[in-house]
Formats: sequence, C-alpha cells, structure tokens
Amino acid sequence: MQPKEIRELLEAVARGDCGVEAALARLKDWPVEDLGFAQVDHHRSLRRGFPEIVFAGGKEPAETEAIAVALVAQGARLLVTRAGEATLARLRARFPEGRANERARTFALYPPAEGEGDVLVISAGTSDIPVAEEAVETARALGARVSTLYDVGVAGLNRLVPHLDRLHRAHAIVAVAGMEGALPSVIGSLAACLVIAVPTSVGYGTSLGGFTALLGMLNSCASGVVVVNIDNGFGAGFAAGLVNRSIVEAAASAGERRSGT
Repeated sequence: MQPKEIRELLEAVARGDCGVEAALARLKDWPVEDLGFAQVDHHRSLRRGFPEIVFAGGKEPAETEAIAVALVAQGARLLVTRAGEATLARLRARFPEGRANERARTFALYPPAEGEGDVLVISAGTSDIPVAEEAVETARALGARVSTLYDVGVAGLNRLVPHLDRLHRAHAIVAVAGMEGALPSVIGSLAACLVIAVPTSVGYGTSLGGFTALLGMLNSCASGVVVVNIDNGFGAGFAAGLVNRSIVEAAASAGERRSGT
C-alpha cells in the first residue's frame, strides 16, 4: 500500500465511509509481511519514498516470485535486480505486463512514464553496458528521466566531446568504467553535477576484477566524484535517482513560491 492509498484509507475512516475492522483487514500485511523465508518491508515507501527493491541473486526463482507477488499485492512499484534466466522466465509468466531487461538482469512492473529531471548514464565501453543498464533501470524506477551515452571511454575521448551539452544539463551522471577506470575523472572535470562512478570487473589480469578501476576512481583528482562498489549499477542508479528527485522537488517548490501558491 502506497502513501496516497494509506491517506485515502485514513480519510475514509475519519469520514465514516470505512469501518475500523475493514481498515485493519486492508492493513493486515503492513508494515511487514512474514513469508517464512523473507520479511517483506511494505513500510519502506513511507520511509524512503520508494518500495523495497528485490535482489534476486542467491534466491530461488520461486522465492523471488513470492516476494514480488507480495509487493505487487500492496500496490508497490516492482523492480527486481540480478535476476537469472529462470527467475526472469518465472516473473514474465506471473506478470506478463512487466518489462524484463535481460542485459541488465532486471524485471520491472509499474506504469510506464516519461519521468522527470535528467539522469545521464555513461559507459566507457560496450562491455560495461550491462552494469550501466542496471543503473538505468533503477533510476527510471525511481521516477527519473534517464538517457544514455555508451562507449565513450578515454581510449577515444573524441567520442565524448560532441555530447558535452548533455553533461552540462544533467542533474546527476552515472559513469561506468572498467580497465583503469579513468572516465569518471574526465567527466568530473567537465560536469557541474554530482558524478557517481561505477567500477566494473571488465579488464585484463591486472584489472584485478575491478579493483584497479575502484582504486583509480577513489583517487580521482576531480571534485564531485563519488564511488560505489564494483559492478554496483543498482547503487549508482538509486543514488542518481535520489539526487534527481531532490532537484525536481526543489524546483517545483521554488516555482510554487514564485507563483504565490
């Protein structure tokens, strides 16, 4: 149950249109629903502004499906990450109206919308796109308008230069890179917004599974660059979505003040 629905339910009780017992019945699985193997947090949308996101890694497909069913039953926007083929197949069968992104290993179920603000997700190479796509799906699930710019790494910076205007417009940028992880520093020197760097495990032997990129990003000489864990497109997309939402809400509040409403 989402904040708007809870407010409407409380208002209906206050008006006498809904009895207390009927309201309790609607809230019986809220705020936490015990599935035996999982405690589904239906209260998170009130605390964080977005419902619980399901990490499918390490879960049986049936377990992921059961959690997804519980969330959808409460009217939550659904996003499942790190879903394997078997899990995606099961979710498609249960929710045929949902949207699977096989490259990102995500499954989403919520009304499609244009989104607000401007989050830009950039990858250094084509091999980094799966992690970048996870960031894209996550930021979109948080209501952001997301665009992408792929394969513009430091091996050919001439590919990035024609798109500088997009860097300047963005509310937040997610920069995804493996190898030596230099791209976020370059972007941080050009963009005025927060840059969220994502090291990937893409690279040859001395990339050490992404540690070389991680350490390079942590030692960035550009200001305004923050770093998430290796291959953590979800964490970057969530952070970008929160930053974007804050800017959109601040702009809306400023507009209301100017208009006197």
